Amino acid sequence: MTTIISKAGHAAAVWSVGYAALGVSWALGAPGFPWGASDPDPDGQGSLLAWLSPDPGGWWIAAFALVCLATSVALLRGRGRAPLMAAWPLAAFLVLVVPDSRLMMGVAYTPLLSVSAFLDGPWGEVGLGDVWQWPVVNQLLCVLGGALLAAAAVAAQRRRRDACVPCGRTDDGGGWTSPSAAARWGRTAVAVAVATPLFYCATRWAWALGIPLGVSEGFLEQGDRDAPGIWMAGAYLATFGALGGLLTLGLAQRWGEVFPRWMAGLRGRRVPPLLAIVPATLVAIIITEAGLTYIRRSLAGAFELSEWGAWLPECFWPVWGAALGAATLAYALRRRGRCAHCGRGAEAAAQSTMAM
Repeated sequence: MTTIISKAGHAAAVWSVGYAALGVSWALGAPGFPWGASDPDPDGQGSLLAWLSPDPGGWWIAAFALVCLATSVALLRGRGRAPLMAAWPLAAFLVLVVPDSRLMMGVAYTPLLSVSAFLDGPWGEVGLGDVWQWPVVNQLLCVLGGALLAAAAVAAQRRRRDACVPCGRTDDGGGWTSPSAAARWGRTAVAVAVATPLFYCATRWAWALGIPLGVSEGFLEQGDRDAPGIWMAGAYLATFGALGGLLTLGLAQRWGEVFPRWMAGLRGRRVPPLLAIVPATLVAIIITEAGLTYIRRSLAGAFELSEWGAWLPECFWPVWGAALGAATLAYALRRRGRCAHCGRGAEAAAQSTMAM
């Protein structure tokens, strides 16, 4: 993680150059423009860029990427506050505005569709290529660019306040970033992250059982007619979310730091921090994106108020994502150990487990 922060500015610059080249190629007629008519589902998921066309959209994309490049270079050179003021909105646009709920569906359905060829019924007719079409892969690339730009901004902020760039520590004792403080507010974040998706889970489990919780009976009947198996798919997503909630508990529990006894071959060994931090961060991002998509669509009048179960639970997903992101940050702060660059954190690392 510390290496990622230190090298993020260079990686963000490389990403910007590559994406600018893509924008120019699309503007000049190259295939693969990921929005508008080239998108198999341009507006069904509430994409804010569904109206774009390759020309002039490709030129605008190239211009945006060049702005990201200039910002990345300025962050590396540490030139004033202006690059920081630009970096965060650019990163937020790439991470939270460009993607839609299809990115979350791709991640959630990947485990099931990896074995779909061995399943009967509607699942046997769907493969990974159906959820990971190029427009969705492109969304993942945009999230990567935004994450790199955000990490470059974090590195620049650390340099401005004379903190260690790899770990972010100073000589002031840490405050809210100390392991003991992170353990306290991290537990609250974990509780919120575990509880929030249960609202969604309850509706989808009920539908799979034929109970019209939050919707009419006609809604369930129409779903069965139009897409057989859709309510089982919803139950799968709900179960996926609930299991994710259980794993979230590990961000504040002992078994999130040391493999439990029942894991043969791993029992007693320390859990590599990135094994929890990377997937939890990705899930926090895609959950927030999906929730924002539902909020946009609900504000646009895409749903019926009487069928609140079909959209209202998803509108709380940004809360879920923010809580999971905070819980992941707390876990990272507790697990970061002694910094090999500045030497800080040895004593704090020894006390992190005690703080739980």
